[in-house]
Parts: sequence; structure tokens; C-alpha cells
Amino acid sequence: MFITSYVSKSSYSFINSFIYFQLNSHRLIDWFTELLTISPSQTVVFNLFGRKKKMIVTTNPDNIEHMLKTNFENYPKGKPFTDILGDFLGMGIFNVDGELWSVQRKLASHEFSTNSLREFVVNVVNEEVTKRLLPLLEKCSQNDDELDMQDVFRRLAFDSICKISLGWDPRCLDYNMSVPPLMSAFDVAARASAMRGTALANWVWRLKRFFNIGSERKLKEAVRVVHCAVNEVIQERRKQMVVNDNKRDLLSRFISAGHDDVLVRDMTISFLMAGRDTTSAAMTWLLWLLTWHPTIEKELTRDVTFITNNESKMSLEFDDLKKMDFLKACLCESMRLYPPVVWDSKHAKNDDVLPDGTRVYKGNRVMYFPYGMGRMETLWGKDCLEFRPDRWFSGPEVLKIENPYKFAVFQAGPRVCLGKEMAFMQMKYVMASILTRFEFVPVCSSKPVFLPMLTAHMDGGFKVRVRGRKQD
Repeated sequence: MFITSYVSKSSYSFINSFIYFQLNSHRLIDWFTELLTISPSQTVVFNLFGRKKKMIVTTNPDNIEHMLKTNFENYPKGKPFTDILGDFLGMGIFNVDGELWSVQRKLASHEFSTNSLREFVVNVVNEEVTKRLLPLLEKCSQNDDELDMQDVFRRLAFDSICKISLGWDPRCLDYNMSVPPLMSAFDVAARASAMRGTALANWVWRLKRFFNIGSERKLKEAVRVVHCAVNEVIQERRKQMVVNDNKRDLLSRFISAGHDDVLVRDMTISFLMAGRDTTSAAMTWLLWLLTWHPTIEKELTRDVTFITNNESKMSLEFDDLKKMDFLKACLCESMRLYPPVVWDSKHAKNDDVLPDGTRVYKGNRVMYFPYGMGRMETLWGKDCLEFRPDRWFSGPEVLKIENPYKFAVFQAGPRVCLGKEMAFMQMKYVMASILTRFEFVPVCSSKPVFLPMLTAHMDGGFKVRVRGRKQD
């Protein structure tokens, strides 16, 4: 395979990209970032086998707004992308375009806007934090146990999203219980699906699927477990709803809308995946950043304590969470540097020209790159690699409303993340609850490795020792 690339429309230094892709396969996101940094247009174009066969990577906010909003209809996910995740996510909202996406979007949008769901989420997270998370941390603190906080956050997030989406409690955060097959299968399916995306060509994973070998065999087995588990919950819920239709979880709302079991299953799986991996990744990286920035950590705990009226509340109120602007700024700054979704791809329906002059041909893969965006001096200044939550304020105690096409962690435009506010609500609740009570000491002093998969995570986890926080 021979691929060439150039780093801007005005710089035509061609590269044998196949060789460079191989040499940089272990550091692809950093290589992309380096190329984008030296590109005057913040766009890199890889030519594949000819003038019209291209993959375009951009961190240019004008280009991103063009893709996600201005010319939205021309940039669907596209069949090459939906094929990769099709076995796992099926026809769920994150893996479809057109009318099927529009129908699901309208339904989910209505449900996410209801006050009852907001209250339900707060109650779910409150129960998970007060009855499981805090007792677990207290026990580890007393016993001086080593704890993987990434694993803790993933378990907590999976419990929470299962309660919110399915009305079912898998009890993952109860370490006395074995991990349910559904959670383990989710891990395997997500990892195997991500491997499809890293294959040099689609025929590689298609061939493995045909012969049912390697990662494709693992994917098939994991998807079977996921489908069986979710289908069982759906059937049981339908029976329950005949007697009582007052359930408030998303599954009950999807069923009430009249969709068949396959679509309900696929919609539910999409929300399970998004609700588990993104929030847990964001909280893990924020906790690590705070351990290396004690001044910011101290300021954050002081702010949260002041908002809760200097009381060590076992549960937080929704109004408390709304006031925690500095905590939100810390979360945004963490996700700027370590976004849960590293990149997102679209495929052009028709020929087009991006605002920076880059030509796009029908079928081209066009990718915006949040990880690289957070490292662009042109967007964030010379201190772009520093953890500075204060950059999210436009004045004293005035939280800045940042351009969503500059900070595209939650996408933007018509496909902006529906669960954005719910995610912030959960993350604020968890982080405020643990940081005012405990200190976290990393077991390893070296910088962890950022591992991009379907959603990014910390390679090897984040192992800490927990200490009770000393009150000032």
C-alpha cells in the first residue's frame, strides 16, 4: 500500500505515509498532533491511492463547525464507520444516520429534557456514592489498601448507567460480588470493535470475521452475551409494564414509544456504552491531574466545602451541583487535555470545500481530533499543555461559555451529546463527594499512558492509596 500526505494546502512535501504510519503506530495521536501543529491550516490530508482518495484530519474550528453544523447533511458517519461498530451497536443512535437517527434523537431528546429524569439521575448517583463508593474508600483508607480508581469509576459509572437506562442494578461497585457477565462482555466488545478501526483496511477484519478467528471471534462471543443480557431485561420490563407503567428509566420510555425489541436493545446498548466509558475516563484523568497540582486541588475542595455550607453532607442537592463552577472548569480542563473520545469520523456524501480551502471528495473520511485540538497553541495559547482550570473563566467567578467547535469533546451542532448535562451532574457529584473526604496518593510516580480506544482510558489503570482528608 502506498499513501502520501501533505500537511496543508500550501505545503506539498509528500510523505510515504504507509511507512510513517507503521513507525508511529504506537504514538499515532501524538504524531497527528505534531503534523497538525506545523500545518498553517491546522489540517492534514492523507492521499490514499490517488488524488480523490483522501483521509482528512483537522483541528480547525471553522472546518469543524462546517462539518458538524453548516453542512451537516454532507457529513454523516457513513457506512465505513457504521460497519465497524455495526455488530456491537447495531442500529443504536450513535451508529446510524438519516431518518433512523432523527427518530431516535427526537425521542431521546425529549426524555433527557424532563425534570423527572434529572431527579432520577441525582437519586441514582446519590445512592451509588453514599452506599457503595464512600464506604469502599473509607475501608481502603483504614486498611491502607491499594485501589485502582479507574476501575472504581468504571464500576460506578456502569452501575449508574444501568440503573438509569435499564432500571437494573448490576452491583459492580460491590467488590464482594463477582463482575456480571454484561460488564465483562462490554469491555471485550468495545476493545475488539476498536481494533477494527485500527486495521489498515476493512478487508483485514472482515476476513477474520469470515473465518471467526482472533479478535473477531471474541467480539462475536461478547456481543452474544451483551444481546442476551439486554434482551432478558427488555422482556422482563415488558411484563412489568403490563402491571405498572410508571417506571422512569430510559428503557421503559423507549418501550413506551412503541419500538420493537431489536431497536430498543440497540438504543439501550449505545447509551450504556456512552454512559459508562466517557464519565469514568474524565474522572480518572482529573483525579490524576489533581494529585500533581495540590494547589488547585486545595482550591477546589475549599470551593466545594463553601458551597455546601461547610457541612460534610452525605448527599448533595441539585442546586449545590449547579453552583460548582470551579469543579466544572476542572473537568473541562481535564477533558481538553485528555478527551474521552479522541477523534470522530465523518464520510462526505458529496464533493465539498472546507473553510480553510481543503478539497473534500465524495467518500472521503473527514476526522476532527479533540486530542490534538487541546494541544494547539493557536487555540489555547503557549500554555496549552498546562493544567489551568482558570482559563475557563472570563472574569471573577464567571464561567466562560466556550466555542463548542473549539472544545468539541461533546460534539456540537445537531449531534451534540444529549447526555452532556447529565454527565456533568454525575461527575460533579462523585468528585465533590470524594475530594472533600479523601486524599489520593498515586502508587506510581511516572506519567500514565493515554490509551485511545473507542473511548480513551489510562493504560494499566490508576492505582492509589486512599487517605482521609485533613480538615483545614
